Amino acid sequence: MHAWLQSIGLTPAKSLTLGPLAVPDELFADFFRGCVDGDGTVLVYIDRYHLAKSERYVYERLYLSLVSASRPFVEWIQKTILRLVGVRGAIHDSGGRRPRPLWVLRYAKAESIRLLGWMYYAPNVPCLTRKRVKAEKFLAPLGYASARPSGRPRVGWLYNVEATESVRGLAGVE
Repeated sequence: MHAWLQSIGLTPAKSLTLGPLAVPDELFADFFRGCVDGDGTVLVYIDRYHLAKSERYVYERLYLSLVSASRPFVEWIQKTILRLVGVRGAIHDSGGRRPRPLWVLRYAKAESIRLLGWMYYAPNVPCLTRKRVKAEKFLAPLGYASARPSGRPRVGWLYNVEATESVRGLAGVE
């Protein structure tokens, strides 16, 4: 097992030396889901920071992130996801006072929704339940609203439309 793990790119002290791995594209969603389960976050919260300016500025935030001490590893993940899913994300240092930086690959709301649907492609895929529970409401088409509410528009919601064949097509319903 040790020899096989090294043959695909894992190394001793992997958190500092990890780089690109030999993960086939058809398994990459599962690999990425495992990385998020181990060293990532599905963060959902209500942002009320600008509430004093206007009640319209209260909205839901969603971030999907992965942390690693190896920048080459998160760069490889980012490039592979861009190629496979078409979302870019951003890499930044998590800050803090430590001898080595921790790199965070983060996807914001619209990109996170696409990634969640990609990595949880079936209801029975192996995953960490507490992270999947946070993702659940973003896995189904969000539906319809009769009128646009105050606040920022919700990604994926369709406003002022009837449930027609064309709308069902937009929502991915056959």
